[in-house]
Formats: sequence, structure tokens, C-alpha cells
Amino acid sequence: MKRSKIGIVDDEVGMRDALFALLSENEFDPVAMASSADFAVVRKSVDLDLVLIDLQLRGESGLELAMDIRRTGDLPIVMLTGRGDETDKIVGLEVGADDYMLKPFNPRELIARIRAVLRRYGKGESLIPAQENGDQVAVGHLRVDRENKILSAPNGDEISLTNAEYRLLDFFLDRPNEVISRVELLAEIGSDLTRYMDRTIDVLILRLRRKIEENPSKPIHLQTRRGQGYIFVTDDEAASL
Repeated sequence: MKRSKIGIVDDEVGMRDALFALLSENEFDPVAMASSADFAVVRKSVDLDLVLIDLQLRGESGLELAMDIRRTGDLPIVMLTGRGDETDKIVGLEVGADDYMLKPFNPRELIARIRAVLRRYGKGESLIPAQENGDQVAVGHLRVDRENKILSAPNGDEISLTNAEYRLLDFFLDRPNEVISRVELLAEIGSDLTRYMDRTIDVLILRLRRKIEENPSKPIHLQTRRGQGYIFVTDDEAASL
């Protein structure tokens, strides 16, 4: 299957290399560039599907590059910046960027955003049917693509999960129909939650239920076992209850 070509325009070598590796690992074909001049050269010979642009390019503005791209074509754009100013986000979106991520960003979230933008442009890959891929797992009416770390609705739309939420779901999928204590869950999530108390697990459970359960107040899959912890009930087990 043809990989989507993703341009990376960032003047920081370390960030370019990190993005190149991240995109390669997630089945994209990255093309790294350090400036708008590099982009102009690459664009002549490479048919890009999307471009990541750093807002603060050395000696120039990523916003200017985004505006130039939008004036001349319909290439999807995701802006990246280390600034926390909300004004930058608004301006970036106004000049034609499709999405905007603040550095440092969650790698999984960036990949999810890229895939979502590509799908909006009709360039995204459709999910492989479950029977053809052992890494696809049904959770009620939803589906988890464990290879690409994606939770999908019945219509194929991706349901956004934070890094901690996905890791929690992935851990439960590895241990179906088994009661797991809050202490075990906290240890599994690990360093992500070092600044929180164990009540954070309860918060994550509630958030995950809102995304995977038809009725979060009466969960079928992600259930509480009072005084013991939590259990992830599989479809087969749920059907027999």
C-alpha cells in the first residue's frame, strides 16, 4: 500500500530527525526540509500529501510559508510551535492551517491528528477489516487497531485517545476478564502519572468509559469490582451476562 508522503519543515535538526523517525515508524514516507526555500525545491519534484511546518523558522515565518502554500494549492498543513500564545494558534488556522500542535507534543496525538487531516482530504487509509488483521480487536460497536494504536467508531471515524488512555486500554486488552487492582494500573501507566495520586486512575477510567461504552454510567466492558479494582469484560463474556 502506498505510504502518504509527509513534508517536515523545521530548522531544528533534532526535531526534524525525531519527526522523521516518528513518521517512518508509523508507516508514513517523510521528507525533511529546513526552510521554505528547501520546500520550494522539494515541491517541484515530490507530490506531498501533507506538510508539518514549524511556526518559528530561522530568519523567516512558518505562517508566511503556510500562506504561500494555501495561495497556490490545497496541500494539508499542520503547524507546530513551541509558543503557548493562543493568538498564534488562531492566526495559524486563519491563514489556512488544518491543525495546530504545541511542542512538546504527544507523539501518538500528532500521528492521530495527521491521519485525521489526511482523511478529511480523502487521503487517509481505510482500516483493514478485522478478519484480515489479527491486530484488530472489537470492543462492542467500536474497533481497536492495536498495530496503529487507533480506536475507531462504526463509521470509521477515529476516536481520539490520550497517551495514558490508550495505554490503559491496551493493558486491559492484554488481560481480558481479569480483575486488576488500582496499584497495578498505576504501575503500568508509570511515569506518565508520577505527579498524581492513585485517584488519577479513577479519572482515566471514567474518561475511557465515556469513549468506549454506550452508557458510561452502566459500563458493559470496563467494570468496577468494589474493593478489588477493575475488570475489562470481553464481548463474549458480556454477551453471556
